[in-house]
Amino acid sequence: MLAIFHKAFAHPPEELNSPASGKGSKKPKLPEETLKEFISSHPTNSFSMGFGDAAVLAYVRPHHHSFLRHNQRLFCGYDDIYCLFMGSLDNLCAQIKQYGLSRNANEAMLVIEAYRTLRDRGPYPADQVIKDLEGSFAFVVYDSKVGTVFTALGSDGGVRLYWGIAADGSVVISDDLEVIKAGCAKSFAPFPPGCIFHSEAGLMSFEHPMNKLRAMPRVDSEGVMCGANFKVDLYSRVNSIPRVGSEANWADWNHHDP
Repeated sequence: MLAIFHKAFAHPPEELNSPASGKGSKKPKLPEETLKEFISSHPTNSFSMGFGDAAVLAYVRPHHHSFLRHNQRLFCGYDDIYCLFMGSLDNLCAQIKQYGLSRNANEAMLVIEAYRTLRDRGPYPADQVIKDLEGSFAFVVYDSKVGTVFTALGSDGGVRLYWGIAADGSVVISDDLEVIKAGCAKSFAPFPPGCIFHSEAGLMSFEHPMNKLRAMPRVDSEGVMCGANFKVDLYSRVNSIPRVGSEANWADWNHHDP
């Protein structure tokens, strides 16, 4: 999968952008170049959706003969909310029942419903909602009505996700490491497991929501500074996070210091 969001909508962490990206032989590419290369590498089973200058989502349909549920890739759109999902949830049936969805709903549909619940009613903290998802998963949600980006990666390491900064400052997110390297040069890093990213609230750990994340510098084999890794700082606490109550909805989930 591939998701690209304009910097004005995504507000990526500054530490992702390496000053070395523009100095080497391989420089970051513009989003349209990265998208073109992604589509051309999967010419028969991929498609993309653009949202003006704000975002683009691209998806590779799985081959039927290699389809495995634990490695599945899903794309879903509902009520102007779009979700790219990878992996599987072990407690999908229980979550479907909790959210009152059809028994035929898949993981991408569930994530969209969970996002809508957080955005519109917010009965639970965002970190608790994602912590309730059991399994190996990664997803990217784009709410085209309000221009919100929401990304999460499970903590078990069963799915990999990467993100980086394109030549124009856009955020690039993909499970394909080579796509990220080619499009972002040195300005990329693995997306931190057990974390969620919201375009307004920033990056936080859903496993340790009361602890801050620290940017850890990354140096490649050539000694060149790359985009930073983010690790939970168990000794540093977040000042405040809205925890409960209908007022603690998705729109308000920007009061903590990521």
